[in-house]
Amino acid sequence: MKVIDHINGAKGTLISFEILPPLKGKGIQSLYKHLDPLMEFKPSFINVTYHRSEHVFKKNADGSFQKVVVRKRPGTESICAAIMNKYSVDTVPHLICGGFNINETEDALINLHYLGIDNVLVLRGDAAKNESTFEPEHGGHKYASDLLKQVVNLNAGIYLEEDLKNSSNTKFCIGVAGYPEKHFEAPNMDSDLQYLKHKVDMGADYIVTQMFFDNEKYYAFVKACRDIGITVPIIPGLKPIYSIKQLTMLPKVFHIDLPTALSNEILKCKTDADVEKVGTEWLLQQSKELKKFGVPVLHYYTLGRPNIIADVVKELV
Repeated sequence: MKVIDHINGAKGTLISFEILPPLKGKGIQSLYKHLDPLMEFKPSFINVTYHRSEHVFKKNADGSFQKVVVRKRPGTESICAAIMNKYSVDTVPHLICGGFNINETEDALINLHYLGIDNVLVLRGDAAKNESTFEPEHGGHKYASDLLKQVVNLNAGIYLEEDLKNSSNTKFCIGVAGYPEKHFEAPNMDSDLQYLKHKVDMGADYIVTQMFFDNEKYYAFVKACRDIGITVPIIPGLKPIYSIKQLTMLPKVFHIDLPTALSNEILKCKTDADVEKVGTEWLLQQSKELKKFGVPVLHYYTLGRPNIIADVVKELV
């Protein structure tokens, strides 16, 4: 079932989760252990993130170096299929530009289609760890809008091989990312919103936001989107804070602000256990306010902390 159909058919605010695929070698049971505490809340869908491959140089016996591609986590197709098979819940694989050429992207989309996966979240993705700026794969997409166009084309039965006859259409529901505090590479908020509107005009069905800790920024973002004619659902992305180091790491990595009230409470904490209590309560209050506001979905970035999310959602349902 498509994300947009879940939203359109809902009588209230839905719940969804986002997870990381297990590290290579960890096995599928580590994923199930992560999800088991969350499944009692009957999420409408589960997002599965994708992290691009890395290039490392390994030294050969003769002293030369060999460039090797390393993927630390398996691809999303198999993980999504495993989740759907075990829990009978819809999944949303993340589709990124980095690390793929357009033919590999088409093959991935065809595989998802064959598996009965109806949803994708289209993202540019981050720069490789050894690069200061994003560089596309040779023959790959540079912008999320280019990747979005490829998905839209497949939905229309347009494949890369133009001479294909009687080709079947895919039926992907397409999500894109939105940034209540502006994408860090955008020159200003107005231009960032125009890029987002372009994606919606191209065919994106809904927006899911970067994490934020100040609901007022989400409200302002929704209003700004509506003011320029973006009418699709805007799903808030939410994440708990559970360690002192996140006070500086989150703003640095994700280019977001932490409210003064939250940072002041964290600075009073002596241990990460104390921070987790503060972060859990903050997330709960955020969720209650957003649910009252009438958001279509509360989307939680679980990322290794399913028990915190479970404690919060218990108070909402």
